[in-house]
Amino acid sequence: MLKKMSAEAIGTGFLMAVVVGSTLMGSRLSQDAGLGLLATSLTVGLALYVAITLLGPVSGGHLNPVVTLMALLRREIPPALALAHIGAQCLGALAGVALAQLMFDQPVWQISTLPRDLPALWLSEFIATAGLIFVILGALAQGGPVAVLVGAYITAGYWFTASTSFANPAMTLARTLTDTAAGLRPIDLPAYLIAQTAGALAGYALGNWIFGKGRYSNLVE
Repeated sequence: MLKKMSAEAIGTGFLMAVVVGSTLMGSRLSQDAGLGLLATSLTVGLALYVAITLLGPVSGGHLNPVVTLMALLRREIPPALALAHIGAQCLGALAGVALAQLMFDQPVWQISTLPRDLPALWLSEFIATAGLIFVILGALAQGGPVAVLVGAYITAGYWFTASTSFANPAMTLARTLTDTAAGLRPIDLPAYLIAQTAGALAGYALGNWIFGKGRYSNLVE
């Protein structure tokens, strides 16, 4: 259990540090917003591939509360373990923000002032999260490379959604503590979490309908 929770915390923290760190590095090296987004999207996609590949055999490589929710709905993990996963993911994400900001000589904790309160952004998070769950279910059903497909999907999501595809409630929570382009005002957090949860449920329902139930490998194994 300790190894599983540590893997989830370390993996989510690593991803959060990559998101914030690549955003800060991009802004320092170039004033071109498009170039910065390209660098961040590629970096995050590669980091996802690494984290899921390495930590999947230990904890399932969820690194995201909505992926844990999917595993719970599929009865692959019990409720207590699901809650432990989510707690570890949230703690890891918070630590990842602090680590990234320390590496770039920024205040450890900042309150984001970046407004993200448009319905188009909420719709984007719904679509991004639904798509993520759908991709995972499809990959598992067909025996595909989950890490590759998730990394590729999130890389693409940076570009085809208005919100740049947060699609991760733990990391969305942590984004309230960075006043960078990766941030999210605390007041805007509830709408994002609702959109992500609704999107995850929609993606789960669609994935089960398209790919069928009972044909997946266990995420925790």
